[in-house]
Formats: sequence, structure tokens, C-alpha cells
Amino acid sequence: MIDLPTAEISDFPDHPFKVRMDEEMEQMVESVREWGVLSPVLVRPMPDGSYQMVSGHRRKFASELAELPTVPCIVRELTDDEAIIIMVDSNLQRERVLPSEKAFAYKMKLDAMRRQTGRPSKNNSVPVGQNFGQTSREVLASNSPDSNTQIQRHIRLTNLVPELLDMVDNSVLKEKGTLQMALRPAVELSYLPENEQNALLEVMESEDCTPSHAQAIKIRDFSEKGKLNPDVILSIMQEEKPNQVKQFKIPRNRIDKFFPAGTPAQKIEDTIVKALEMYRRRERAMER
Repeated sequence: MIDLPTAEISDFPDHPFKVRMDEEMEQMVESVREWGVLSPVLVRPMPDGSYQMVSGHRRKFASELAELPTVPCIVRELTDDEAIIIMVDSNLQRERVLPSEKAFAYKMKLDAMRRQTGRPSKNNSVPVGQNFGQTSREVLASNSPDSNTQIQRHIRLTNLVPELLDMVDNSVLKEKGTLQMALRPAVELSYLPENEQNALLEVMESEDCTPSHAQAIKIRDFSEKGKLNPDVILSIMQEEKPNQVKQFKIPRNRIDKFFPAGTPAQKIEDTIVKALEMYRRRERAMER
């Protein structure tokens, strides 16, 4: 373990975990300024004599903000793939990890594991891992906070355009004035080509809403049939979502006042549905 100037430590290439200047970072900077870096960062030596960060980007950033001349480092000889796996594993233990961070981190680690088993990395291939016939993704899931299925879903997010991926991250960040999108509909939209994702993005911004899971499935279905266009997207996005429909509960004794005894239940239901439709049309007209 040695102390190294932060200027001699380069960032990990394509590092998927964001270093944000948020409240948590401000607290870390204050702690580092008062007590120093208590847990050493992990670096690996590079051929040109410099060092590359493997684990500890946030501690390094906090050290720079606290104007410390050096940071304590553990130096370890690592291959590219070994460094990727350690980098991902160390960061996934954080309390809050964004969906986009998981997406690219899982993809990087899975590709590294596949290379270690001597198999080519392909989007749809799942090579056999080293643990008694498990697939690489199953091995990854056994050492990760997410299940095999959740890992698959997160990796699909890497196919989203950045603007849509930011909306998925905002389901965790909850930033005001920014649209939020859940994981499941985002996974469905990841199958759309980039031009259709951009067309959807324009509609989402103009309508100030994101699709439900059911709407995302419908959008993907139209895309796979070659029938998706901006008009279709708008039509789907303007459909009333189940959670937007007002629920009405009518006591049985009140229903009996308007329908004679023996009226079929289906007729009662149809009449009430028609009345509610008229009520909603009147509400929408008044809003306009």
C-alpha cells in the first residue's frame, strides 16, 4: 500500500458508475478533509508507469475537492477482465445504484466473464460458466444483488437512447420537472430502433408523460409489425391508463332504487358504465 498523487491515477475506461456532486459527496468531502481517506482505493499499475483506478473513484474525487496531496492506494497487478469484475463488484455494494449504472456494469462484467471462459461475446449467447454447468449470467446473478431475470432486464437498458435512459434513472433520483419511467416499460422500449425511440421521445415530451407497461408492450408490437409511426405513438400515449381512471363504488341499496328486482347483473353493469362514460365526457369538456 502506498500514497499516490491523485494526478497520477487515471479513471477506469468506460466507468459506468457516475461520480455526482450531491449531498452524499459533500458529506464525504467533509469527512475526508477532517479524517483523511480511511479506506484505501484500489489501483493497478499501467505499462507507462502510471496507475489506473479500479475501485475508489468517489474517494479520489473527494480527496481532490478536499485538496489532499495524495490518496492511500492498494496496488495490485490485474488483467483487464479481472479489473472489470472487481470494479463492478465493489460498486454494486453501494446503497444507491442507478438503473443505467447497473445496466452498463452488468454488461461489462458479463462480457469479461465470457472472455475468461474462452467464449465469444454475443448479444444473445449465454456461454457456460465455470460453476458446475451454470451459465455466465447465472454465475453473475449468484454474486449480485439482482436475479438472473433482473440482470437481463438491466442489460437491455443499454439499448435505449440516452434521453430515455435518463428517465429510468429519474425513477430513483426523483428530480422535479423531469419525466420518470419504470424499468419494465423501458425494457420493452429498448427493442425499438433508435429512430422510433426518438419519435417516441418527442411524443412523451409533448404529452408530458411516459408509457405504462401495457402501452410499451403495444408500442413494441406495432414496431415489430412495421406499423409504428408518430400518429400511432400519439394514439397509444393518449389512451387512458388504468391508474388514471376514477373508481366508483355504489352501495347495492342505492342501485336497487333505480333497477327493478330481477334485473340481470350485466344490464345493470352496462347501464352504469354508459352513465360513467357520459360523466367523464362531460368532465373532459369542462376541463377544455
